[in-house]
Amino acid sequence: MQYLALSFVLGLACSAPGFIRPVHFVAIGYAASIAAQAVAAAILYNATLSGWAFIQVLLLFAYGVRLGSYLMVRNRDRGYLDHQSPEGAKRSPPGVMAKAAIWIGVSTLYALMALPAFLTLSAQAHGLPLGSLPAGVALMAFGLALESAADWQKSRFKAVAPTQLCNVGLYRFVRCPNYLGEMLFWVGLWLSALSAYSGWLEWSLCALGLASILGIMIGATRRLEVEQERHYAADGTFAAYRASVPILLPFLPIYSLRGAGAR
Repeated sequence: MQYLALSFVLGLACSAPGFIRPVHFVAIGYAASIAAQAVAAAILYNATLSGWAFIQVLLLFAYGVRLGSYLMVRNRDRGYLDHQSPEGAKRSPPGVMAKAAIWIGVSTLYALMALPAFLTLSAQAHGLPLGSLPAGVALMAFGLALESAADWQKSRFKAVAPTQLCNVGLYRFVRCPNYLGEMLFWVGLWLSALSAYSGWLEWSLCALGLASILGIMIGATRRLEVEQERHYAADGTFAAYRASVPILLPFLPIYSLRGAGAR
């Protein structure tokens, strides 16, 4: 499992800017780490990389590049910066030891998240059948497309109406389609490598990576819900929107993650 150590080192290198600005641990550092691991995987297995495995690595790279580009553009948007929580702006930055703990933690997470791709390429290099790969890659592609479309739609909406809640396009069916797309992407990567898992350690590590990112995304959805309630409390249309559009999964009547998920 030498590629796990390599992924960890890449995560450390790419997320190191978080020591300057802590948000980079989980923003630009996150995107750069995923893209770098895709490049490293392609280089390590260039002799046997082909077919669905090639598409898998390409999607992983595209995910990192797209997310990084989106974050850099968004961080230059004055309207987005003005919309951020004032409580977060007042919070004291973490100390050096806390930053180091975050740095190691996120680098470990990024390595576990990318591990299924390395296992897939290793199995392909050894000539093993990968029956789960096409379906998993298809779900990755769908998740990436969904997240990209949702971010694009929201960016266009906010460019015209920066103070209004985005409730058009994909946001008519689910309140957080971008988060849903990200979750589907990582579920797809995990599923794509089902045929490559060869022991309990690989199963456990990959399941841990998937469970961690899904838990993080659910937490991010919950925080966004609180933020939206704070920002749009005076908007008469928000209450109706919140009560009729599922928060994360379309067509599933879960309208809130704050309590039991009841409407």
